[in-house]
Amino acid sequence: MAYSIFKALHIIFMVSYFAGIFYLVRLFVYYKDTDGFPQEKKTILREQYIYMLRRLWNIILAPAGVLMLVFGLILIMLNPTLMKMPWFHLKLTGLIALAGYHYWAWRKVLELKNLQGESLQTPNIKLRQYNEIATFILFLIVFTVILKQQVIDYGWQLLLGFFALVFVIMMIVKQVNRKKKN
Repeated sequence: MAYSIFKALHIIFMVSYFAGIFYLVRLFVYYKDTDGFPQEKKTILREQYIYMLRRLWNIILAPAGVLMLVFGLILIMLNPTLMKMPWFHLKLTGLIALAGYHYWAWRKVLELKNLQGESLQTPNIKLRQYNEIATFILFLIVFTVILKQQVIDYGWQLLLGFFALVFVIMMIVKQVNRKKKN
């Protein structure tokens, strides 16, 4: 029963973490969107976005990430055979990608804290694209955990399906961005 409780806590904090990381990058986009605004409006909005970023990072995202990691490590300690399973290695690969994405997001948070109201250097279209990376990592991890051995047995077919899904999502995002420009 303890294993199931730790697993539930791991999932709860995983959901909280991903909600935070999705919203964090949206806040980067909203901040960048203010580039063309009149100075007074831009200053007010940017101060609010930085306030929101700090609170999101410090109160939700970072604590949820730490707790997700702690409960994940507890699950591994309670079931060390996970480390011998090929599907789990794929999950760990997704987690390494997530750690890289988390680091990128943390660097952006620090950049915003130090900008003193200046604009981000990253183009808005890039921020919108970066916003989708966490979605792809989430898909990879969830499908790997749910399908387990099938991911290994049908790897190429699932990989092609995954890339097709990524392509479809990217095309939808491009279409939405084009419509916004017009």
